[in-house]
Amino acid sequence: MGLRAIILGCGSSGGVPRVGGDWGACNATNPKNKRSRSSLYVEYWQGSVMPPVYERTTVLIDTSPDLREQFLQAGIQRLDAVLFTHEHADQSHGIDDLRAIAYRMRTQIPTYMDAHTKSHVHSRFHYCFEMPDGRVHPPILKLQPLMKGGDRVSVLGPGGALEIDVLQLSHGPTPVLGFIFDGALGYAPDVWEIPEKALDNLENIDTFIVDALRYNDHPTHANADKSLSWLARICARRGILTNLHIDMDYDTLSAELPPIASPAYDGMEIIL
Repeated sequence: MGLRAIILGCGSSGGVPRVGGDWGACNATNPKNKRSRSSLYVEYWQGSVMPPVYERTTVLIDTSPDLREQFLQAGIQRLDAVLFTHEHADQSHGIDDLRAIAYRMRTQIPTYMDAHTKSHVHSRFHYCFEMPDGRVHPPILKLQPLMKGGDRVSVLGPGGALEIDVLQLSHGPTPVLGFIFDGALGYAPDVWEIPEKALDNLENIDTFIVDALRYNDHPTHANADKSLSWLARICARRGILTNLHIDMDYDTLSAELPPIASPAYDGMEIIL
């Protein structure tokens, strides 16, 4: 069995550069410092050889405001499911860009979220889930049973059933979810604290993509030191730091990190 992930975006809520051309400490000449807002795309298949993309099960995590450009860059044309970590604008406000995918597939895309996220996303974008009176465009998303930490979700697609374990995490005052795909790939792009139970579930994972907003402490995000301590605690084979702010220059951070860790960049591929 195999997994392929593409980090569609690895930037903080304002992206890099921020509006106004603010690159902060990031070298503007390095394309790996140009970061869109965070989203992840995952493909799964059974067998030892990677099949054509139409024979893989495909999942999107979060609908970044930059989703249209991310889809075009990655060549994404179909999805078997969409999962949300939480409801913040930088994770959800690209939801309308799923319309082209749903129309191409001629079906509603199964969509997973927790109760907290539903209370916000469904009210903001209810027309994506149901047809309001007077509207002619059909809904594009099909809401699935609500998730919570400790659940296991099975996404069906042409590559087989992708098993996803759900982690309950903290993003400061906001409850958020993290995910483990096929027991091998962890993802927690917006997180301030990971409870011990979730760390236990992440132990000995192959690859963990985790929030590391900046060097200094932050009230709702992990910093680089905290993320590295989690990687050591769970004995991850590889760590990838994401949700990077304008403080975090790619080359500088790469030189400072231990061998098991590396900064994310837009378009980065991980194949397990």
